[in-house]
Formats: sequence, C-alpha cells, structure tokens
Amino acid sequence: MSRRLTLFGVLLASACACAAGTLEIGVRDPAGVLVGDAAVWAVPASGGSEARGRTLEIEQVDREFLPYVTVLQAGTGVAFPNRDPIMHHVYSFSSPKPFEIKLYTGKSPQEVVFDKPGIVVLGCNIHDWMLAYVAVVPTPYFAKTEPGAPARLRDLPPGVYEVHAWHPQQKVAVPAQPVTVPAGGAPANASFTVELQPRKAKFKPPLDRLKY
Repeated sequence: MSRRLTLFGVLLASACACAAGTLEIGVRDPAGVLVGDAAVWAVPASGGSEARGRTLEIEQVDREFLPYVTVLQAGTGVAFPNRDPIMHHVYSFSSPKPFEIKLYTGKSPQEVVFDKPGIVVLGCNIHDWMLAYVAVVPTPYFAKTEPGAPARLRDLPPGVYEVHAWHPQQKVAVPAQPVTVPAGGAPANASFTVELQPRKAKFKPPLDRLKY
C-alpha cells in the first residue's frame, strides 16, 4: 500500500509540474531596450497567496546598499549586515515600513519584517548618498529584471493574473496588465514601456576609518 501511495504522489507531483505555467515580463525604455532593476510581479485574480516565510539580506558594502533594488513578498524578514569597517545607521520613512537600526557594524542587530505591500526607500543617516529600494508585493510570483533580458516567473498555477511593473527611476506609474497564463506549453507574455529618469550619481568622499 505504501508503495502505491508513493507512486501516486510522484504521479500527482508530475501532473502539477506539467500543469504549471510560465510568464515572461519585459520592461523596456521608450527606445525598446530591456532595462534592469525593474520589479515585476503577478497577482492571481483569485487573490494573493500565503507568505512563504523567508529571510533575505540587504548588505552594506563599500558604503552602498547591495542590492540597489530588492523585491520580496509581504511577510518576508530582512537582515542588514554591515560589511564595512565603519558604522551605518539604516532607516526608512516610507509608510509601508518605517524603521531604523541605529549605529552598528557587523551582524544586523535586528531583522525587519516587511509586512505591508508598497515601495520602501532605504537610507543611511550617516552617509546621505546611500540609497536603495524594497518593492514589497502581495504575491509569491515576482522577479527583478536584468539588463537586456525579460524576467521569467515560473510554476504559476494556470489562470488570470494582474501583472505589475515598477522601476525606481520611472517618471510615471505604469498601469497593470491582465494576462492569462496557460497550463504548460509556451509562456505567456507581458510587456511594459517605462520612461526613466537618469540615475544620478551622488558624491561619495574617500573612506575615513576614523569617522562613521
């Protein structure tokens, strides 16, 4: 009996894998070039999904936040390890998640749980050029684009989704798109065009280990 149940489980898992769909999302500038650092996500028409308990890291390296853009599902915890030989003071005033972690170096003193969807802007209270973004989304189906390539969301249950895109340098918000993801077969597609402002480089003075 146990062997039959095991075989049934394998067949069921294979059937589910075959039924899962794929969604490719391209984010382009007005010239048609696929851009990086865009957050993309797909929300099932039936509603959001339960959060998958995870912990991510946003590092501080060479007095910069890494990565510049993070995409995560609401309910995800984030640690902020400081890899620099000087202290940082991490904060956000954004309404989805205001917080601060006062001066520290090394291991993150606390984990911050991003529990509300929205865009969170990160800064350092000591080094004003340090800037990063967290796109908190209400779904486990998300990705971040890389330059020159579309993002690919895999293992989506077949059905209708509301697909979103956001970029930290976008001039105006882009409307969401309804997309139907079929069971298996060729991937569904969504395409967004965003007008971007140039990313302005801020002055970063030479490192002084005697100062913060």
